[in-house]
Amino acid sequence: MSKTITSPQFAVLNALFQEPDIDQRTLGDRVALDRSTVAEIVARLTSRKLVCWNRNARDGRRKTIQLTPRGHRTLQDLIPRTHRMTRRLVGALDPAEQHELLRLLTSVVRAHEGRGD
Repeated sequence: MSKTITSPQFAVLNALFQEPDIDQRTLGDRVALDRSTVAEIVARLTSRKLVCWNRNARDGRRKTIQLTPRGHRTLQDLIPRTHRMTRRLVGALDPAEQHELLRLLTSVVRAHEGRGD
């Protein structure tokens, strides 16, 4: 998909696009990654100025993460690539098979959500 953005990094960027201003723990839940992995990804994305931290206005102890304008542009550049890659991966399947694959993958993800594995 990209020479500079890994799949887990893309997942983090996409999650932050879908749900801006979330804390690191919630972000980890959204992308199904453990706390230390998310911390490492966020640190790398922060050093590349793709995401930034802010203190929560209501709770000064809580920091939230959001995309920077650069992070938003990077994500928007990657989205068409992910669509092309998906079409290549499932292109051999007919529409009913594609639907079934998505249904099965969704079941797997839901089964593992919140397990903390």
